[in-house]
Amino acid sequence: MARRLRPVGADFVETAPLRLVFAREVSAPPQAVFSALAEDVPGWSEWFSAVTLARPSADGGGREVRLRGGTRFEETILVSQAPEVYTYRADTSNAPGLHALVEEWRLTPAGSGTCVRWTFAADGTAVFRAALTLGRSGLGRAFRGAVTALDQRLAPASA
Repeated sequence: MARRLRPVGADFVETAPLRLVFAREVSAPPQAVFSALAEDVPGWSEWFSAVTLARPSADGGGREVRLRGGTRFEETILVSQAPEVYTYRADTSNAPGLHALVEEWRLTPAGSGTCVRWTFAADGTAVFRAALTLGRSGLGRAFRGAVTALDQRLAPASA
């Protein structure tokens, strides 16, 4: 059953009790990466293997996301500043133990490509925080795989 999470702002990426930060360089330029993140929400399921469904909601101000294993999120977009940052907050979720979640995708030019930095900022029960800390390497692998697949997806557009 989905539960309402604590409403937090974009600054939660700096203050959350648990922050996991991952970065990877890709060959696609920042605008192409930003467009894939913020403008092609349904496309997420094509490059992020954990995502089975992503669709805009709230007239484009939110997203509905479903993950493999059945986890669901209703999200509000907090920051959409092309081509630099895309940040959203989970408003409801069925993830056990989760109290608050903000994800930020920060894009910076890196030569002719982009450095993609993803911050996963969360709060939850002690068991949730411990499980997420232990699962950090798996989340990192998922991020690297997703960003690599996104870069391959964008290759024709950035060539």
